[in-house]
Amino acid sequence: MRNLDKSLTRLDPDAVVRSERVEIDAPAALVWEVLVDLPRYGEWNPFCIAAESTLVMGAPVTMTLKSYTEPDTVFPNCEYICAFEPERLLSWELPHAEAWPYPARRDQVIEPLGDRACAYHSTDAFLGPNGIHVMRFAGPWVKRAFDDTAHALKARAEAMYRDRKTAD
Repeated sequence: MRNLDKSLTRLDPDAVVRSERVEIDAPAALVWEVLVDLPRYGEWNPFCIAAESTLVMGAPVTMTLKSYTEPDTVFPNCEYICAFEPERLLSWELPHAEAWPYPARRDQVIEPLGDRACAYHSTDAFLGPNGIHVMRFAGPWVKRAFDDTAHALKARAEAMYRDRKTAD
């Protein structure tokens, strides 16, 4: 592994987008199930409308994202799994590269609130010396996209939970 200059991945607290924290009336295990079912993202996720990955540490996550700045436009994105803690944390990152000096890390966090409820939020940290510039440019639309995703995840998980309880 190459020796990376630490300033290229430095975290500036002012360059972090935080979604709304939503409480979900469904178990953390079910919310996790929705988050890792990447082939179904297009059924519920308004921002990441397609995703593919093995979810193995270091594996690519190939996504199709909806543009929040150009309506009816989508764009490809590829990041890499950097944390995977079932029912708690799913993270991917865009490492620093000379061709794209805008490293970032997205964390999706599930917080259990008992057996039948949990909370969810996500963050996106724009890292390194360019992080604050990325935040100023993209922060507002990323915040909106992440808030939309949090609310859509809540709706999807709660509907699935209701359907499963009815089927029992």
